[in-house]
Amino acid sequence: MLRILGRANSINVRKVLWIAEELGLPFERSDYGRGFTGTDTPEFAKYSAFGVVPVLIEDGFVLRESNTIVRYLAAKHGPDSLYPKDLQRRAIVEQWMDWSITQGYTVMIPVFHGIVTKLSGFDDPAKIEAGIKDWSKQMALLDAHLAQHGPFLTGSEFTIADIPVGLTVNRWFSIAFERPRLPAVSAYYDRLAERPAYKKHGRNGTP
Repeated sequence: MLRILGRANSINVRKVLWIAEELGLPFERSDYGRGFTGTDTPEFAKYSAFGVVPVLIEDGFVLRESNTIVRYLAAKHGPDSLYPKDLQRRAIVEQWMDWSITQGYTVMIPVFHGIVTKLSGFDDPAKIEAGIKDWSKQMALLDAHLAQHGPFLTGSEFTIADIPVGLTVNRWFSIAFERPRLPAVSAYYDRLAERPAYKKHGRNGTP
């Protein structure tokens, strides 16, 4: 059985929970991270010295970094449609996974922490507004892509690219701020919600 270390409300942990549910893999989860057992403890350091969640443990094999864990589980346990073996198709999947942790992620940090977690240092209204502007630009690019190439990120089939991006989209709709109208992203959000694993770990009321 898989063991997943990390709090269930972490956007990165939720990627791993979603892929495990999508593949029907049994797992046990232990709370680590903000609000729970710290990731700077000797207990957690036994599994990872990097101090971040999630961490996956499978039969003694230990792996960190959420997108890497998603790719590993899909490659080992999933069908080719989920994580294609063809290198060009796989590269398209991975470029969206990379976008989700670069341009698609950094722009939402000031918005999420400024409005939701209210962390110290993120309470500047001007920086929040700038974050909304930057995030809206990236989401408009996503909208244009989905309108032309959807219904999923790489076309007609759901892939692991849709997991990190689907969680970004959930956060976009779950935070209270004035958003531009993005019909393709809205349709994509509803389409993902047809998947039970996304309803459980993505569109579940947690930003």
